[in-house]
Amino acid sequence: MKNKRALISVSNKEGLIPFVQKLTELGVEIISTGGTSKLLEENGVNVTGISEVTSFPEMLDGRVKTLHPMIHGGLLGIRDNEEHVKTMKEHGIQPIDLVVVNLYPFKETIQKPDVSYEDAIENIDIGGPSMLRSAAKNHRFVTVVVDPSDYEKVVNELTTNDEVSFETKQRLAAKVFRHTAGYDALIGEYLTNLVEEENPESLTVTYEKKQDLRYGENPHQKAAFYQKSIPTKGSISSAKQLHGKELSYNNINDADAALTIVKEFKDPAIVAVKHMNPCGVGVGETISSAYDKAYEADPISIFGGIVAANRVIDAETAIKLKEIFLEIVIAPGFTDEAFEILSSKKNLRLLQVEVEIHSKIETRLTTVSGGVLVQESDHLSFEDAVISIPTKRVPTDSEWEDLKLAWKVVKHVKSNAIVLAKDGMTIGIGAGQMNRVGAAKIAIEQAGEQATSSALGSDAFFPMDDTVEAAAKAGVTAIIQPGGSIRDEDSIKKADEYGMTMVFTGIRHFKH
Repeated sequence: MKNKRALISVSNKEGLIPFVQKLTELGVEIISTGGTSKLLEENGVNVTGISEVTSFPEMLDGRVKTLHPMIHGGLLGIRDNEEHVKTMKEHGIQPIDLVVVNLYPFKETIQKPDVSYEDAIENIDIGGPSMLRSAAKNHRFVTVVVDPSDYEKVVNELTTNDEVSFETKQRLAAKVFRHTAGYDALIGEYLTNLVEEENPESLTVTYEKKQDLRYGENPHQKAAFYQKSIPTKGSISSAKQLHGKELSYNNINDADAALTIVKEFKDPAIVAVKHMNPCGVGVGETISSAYDKAYEADPISIFGGIVAANRVIDAETAIKLKEIFLEIVIAPGFTDEAFEILSSKKNLRLLQVEVEIHSKIETRLTTVSGGVLVQESDHLSFEDAVISIPTKRVPTDSEWEDLKLAWKVVKHVKSNAIVLAKDGMTIGIGAGQMNRVGAAKIAIEQAGEQATSSALGSDAFFPMDDTVEAAAKAGVTAIIQPGGSIRDEDSIKKADEYGMTMVFTGIRHFKH
């Protein structure tokens, strides 16, 4: 038996007892600390206390117990190095062959709504990461286990081969360093946020794998889905899948876009998304009437799309949703009858997630080759705008409602972006064009005759008056845009020429 001594010290006791019992059957001596030692002894395991090894008591409320040469010498000593072996013998240091450690629950602690600063700090593990790193560094000789899911693998190899293979030790060591890096990243993030440090000199982020994906944007691209170690409430990563086949890479991107947009609305709203752009948005007195408007906005593009609702889906709405092919329906809930109706479609994914308006500033990361861009989320809403009306005519009440809808939606459309809205629904969306008038022409063409008496929203200012003229000729009567162009006066004059009203917000909503 090549693994003679094991050091066990865990916060997560899952699966521990049968694992350690098997180790003792294989003749492994167990060294343990504090609560772990007590649990093992209560379950009939013969345990050597850490103080017996170090000849030094655990002290300072358990803060100091394993930070000792008798422990780290046993972990770090190179077994085929004559000088190391000689030194260990001189000082009575016995090798430790197996380390099973997981760390103080720092993540769980800081997720408590009433957590105190003192409690958070006290749950920063020091000895645990030190032992893990020592053992992982010396993984040629030491097996190190940080994850209970690896217990079975280790026991099987010990039982079959009388040792753990180098390949397994290497994989386990890599997992340890990922684990301790993630642990430290959470601590760093907590303290950085606490002192309100902006754009620190280095950025370390940690995510945990939620699922493997069949492929990425295309079948030849490998992909996986990771979520933040502390899940973001109301996010697509924290959504609960109630039904349907696994989400794909593109599904997740589109679902995130749909969920983000629908959170803009207080009244019952439905958002349909294709390729991360909204293809139809409807607002109504009920979620069913909102769906009618979202569908009518673009009955072609919604086919095969993602639908997000900010109200529980009822049976009336579910019947309508079932009539067409959809990839995903996202909602804060489904009535029993609605779930029965929609789950009859085998592949339709049903996602339940909290959907509520919030203006919390999040940090957004966008990768580029060799680096990452970091920015605040675009959290500003219509209520944050500094409104001015430079035209002779001011909006009517109904125009105001259409303008607000267009403004909320255009914020989430790929730039250059133009949105036409009318009577609680989008009627034309021009997305991702290289010039603004091109985006306007697409939106106007999609709206057709409905463009008459509609409102137009633009994500950025007009560099010239051609967009205003195109909108006016299509029958648009109201425009909302940031303003700020050196040629604003041209657009204002053109709007006045056609009797249009124009609203400036002072807020640009580029989305690349």
